Amino acid sequence: MAENGTNLYNANNIRVLEGLEAVRLRPGMYIGSTSQRGLHHLVYEIVDNSIDESLAGYCNEIRVTINKDDSIMVEDNGRGIPVDTKDDCDGKSCLEIVHTVLHAGGKFGDGGYKVSGGLHGVGASVVNALSEKMIVEVSRDGWLHKQAYLRGDPTSPVMQVGPTDKNGTKTTFWPDREIFTETTKVDKDIISRRLREMAFLNKGLKIVLIDEESQSEEIYLYEGGIASYVEFLNKNKTAIHPSIFYTDINKDDTQVEVALQYTDAYSETILSFANNINTEHGGTHLTGFRNALTRVINDYARKNSIIKENEENLTGDDVREGITAIVSVKIPNPQFEGQTKEKLGNSEVQGIVNSVLSEYLQDWLELHPKCAKTIILKVIQAARAREAARKARELTRRKSVLENSTLPGKLADCSNREADKCEIYIVEGDSAGGSAKQGRNRMFQAILPLRGKILNAERARIDKLYGNTEIQALVQALGITISKDEEEFEMDKLRYHKVIIMTDADVDGAHIRTLLLTFFFRYAKPLIENGHIHIAQPPLYKLTIGKQSQYIYDNRTLDKVLTERGINGLVLFDWARNKSCSGDELVKLIGNMSGYYRSFDNPVIDGIHEMVIRGLIRADAKVEQFETIEQLEEVEALLHEYCNKHHVNIKTKVKPNPEIGKNCILVYVEDEEEPAVITAPLLNSIEYNRLKKSYPQITDFLIEEGRSLQLIIDDKTDVQIQSFNDIYKLVDERGKKGISIQRFKGLGEMMPEQLWETTMNPETRTLLKVDIDDVIVCDQLFDTLMGERVEPRREFIETNAMYVSNLDI
Repeated sequence: MAENGTNLYNANNIRVLEGLEAVRLRPGMYIGSTSQRGLHHLVYEIVDNSIDESLAGYCNEIRVTINKDDSIMVEDNGRGIPVDTKDDCDGKSCLEIVHTVLHAGGKFGDGGYKVSGGLHGVGASVVNALSEKMIVEVSRDGWLHKQAYLRGDPTSPVMQVGPTDKNGTKTTFWPDREIFTETTKVDKDIISRRLREMAFLNKGLKIVLIDEESQSEEIYLYEGGIASYVEFLNKNKTAIHPSIFYTDINKDDTQVEVALQYTDAYSETILSFANNINTEHGGTHLTGFRNALTRVINDYARKNSIIKENEENLTGDDVREGITAIVSVKIPNPQFEGQTKEKLGNSEVQGIVNSVLSEYLQDWLELHPKCAKTIILKVIQAARAREAARKARELTRRKSVLENSTLPGKLADCSNREADKCEIYIVEGDSAGGSAKQGRNRMFQAILPLRGKILNAERARIDKLYGNTEIQALVQALGITISKDEEEFEMDKLRYHKVIIMTDADVDGAHIRTLLLTFFFRYAKPLIENGHIHIAQPPLYKLTIGKQSQYIYDNRTLDKVLTERGINGLVLFDWARNKSCSGDELVKLIGNMSGYYRSFDNPVIDGIHEMVIRGLIRADAKVEQFETIEQLEEVEALLHEYCNKHHVNIKTKVKPNPEIGKNCILVYVEDEEEPAVITAPLLNSIEYNRLKKSYPQITDFLIEEGRSLQLIIDDKTDVQIQSFNDIYKLVDERGKKGISIQRFKGLGEMMPEQLWETTMNPETRTLLKVDIDDVIVCDQLFDTLMGERVEPRREFIETNAMYVSNLDI
């Protein structure tokens, strides 16, 4: 019992949160988190309101602008939020109510919206509550109205600014730095993918994304709707029939839109949406689609005697192999299972989707007999592979029973049997396996060494996977049953809740890690989604100074350590001895000088004169200037001016570049015969942007002909610095003096104690948790990099080669 009245719990402890205070106090309840993902959620909430205007038939264009000050502007040409007052809300304007009161909006069945994605009426008010500042402008009934807010509170009543001939709503908000402490800058690529998806799902809707910082504009407009989406998803795959099945039918107040096409891939890509919300866990609409697809394919195959009477029906897994499909429904009152809206629960939708697809897919197969035959033959091959996989699985099980063990012989298991406390390391080869087995904690850490590289799951059917010895061992050790269908995947008997991939820090190790991730993504995705897959981070170096040792995990840290040791006692002067640099400032300067001068050794920059690069930086050349000859001639003029000022003679020519579809500048320096080609991709490259970032930091200490820098060592020696290599070599030699550097080429080179201390000890190790941010992007990336087709992979390499920052040859 509490004494002296302490720990009392009474009415004074109960707090009533007013207005939007609850949102600011517990933002995670409304937007998931206060990380960048939560920041993106704010953008989606405002965009979704504009999308709902489009669903209602009043909006055909949405513009999203990412401003330089991290604010976001969303503008549509819909009806505009009502601005008239409501008597039951103290005479406040509807505009103010929508943005300051939770659960206020036009989506509660009062005729404002027949179909919408927002159901709770919290979107705009939550964004307002979590914004440092928000300005909403409404064009409606011939007048422009405006209201501003600071952290959720209006700064004034709704003001009538003036007449206008437009309609719509423009919302600009500045995310609150007090809430979003990690960052207030959105990821343009993630926003772009979401907006593209919205344009696919709403055919005829134009969505424009503008990035003020890069001065770029992207337009998404797809008259083909989700049929265009399927085409987009299959761009790096080989379709086995040319025409895409597509239907868009309204039945019983429910709009059903389905598009599908089969490819030669072994995995399925099926995306389902309800009122534009991505239902990642499916629901009744997806169930209706799957049931109808399986039945129609079986009926057609039997009707045309492709499947005999005495043969078994094709399964759902069979008919979905290689399919790319989009299922989108729009319904008046969607019911979702869970707050995250990831699964649709309306029971009536299953029958509607089933009925629509059954009727129209059957007709399509009859009208496209060649396509139908190609699809059926692929499905039958999948059935045969499934049967072969079943036999291989049964054979494996019988073999395990005969050997009186269900675990692979190479597995060094742990003694604990509580899965949530156990972890397994998947290691590369017997050598690393030996060190890991000796260094581990046998109580909760198991070791499974794999010999060589496992099968590429992107190019192999499940029967081939079950026939692979290494994958058999992996599946048995984990205690799972793999499947392409997440609903059929079994992990109830998962023996370890941490599955850790531990490979060497070289090209082969990265390849093995990628093969394992491909396997998990394609055939054991729930392991990733539930946070079970991790990647170990072994050290690259061991530094020893006397009796003290330090482990280094990347080259950047090694350079930093050596530079900090090497600059002790050094003072660097500019060529005129007006400015000096030492200590931490010298470390930073050398880092920037390294970033600047080393970039000229990169193939992207190699061959372009330093003065030309500096001229481009001084001219503040931008990618969009390469769109027109006129804009590029402005850059050309500034380039001439800068080079002439620095006594470098150049000749230039602006011309179209057919290879990249944009213009370029040819630059002839002095008497060189071959010109340097200045292109938009060059300005987008990592190396150029590294130069652009480093250059302003080193301008006072540029090493130019006839202007050497002066370095004072320990207040005694005066050294002339003629090139960056002079100072780099000197600092490097001083940094390495008295220090032993051991480079670990493989895990097998590490002593068991070292492996435990650096990579396996839960108290000191670093693990990377594997997560899926965007399923569609992951699917396309695995297909491009690990799939059968060479062309998309070559195109990916050619496009991204200039962005490589670490190349291991």
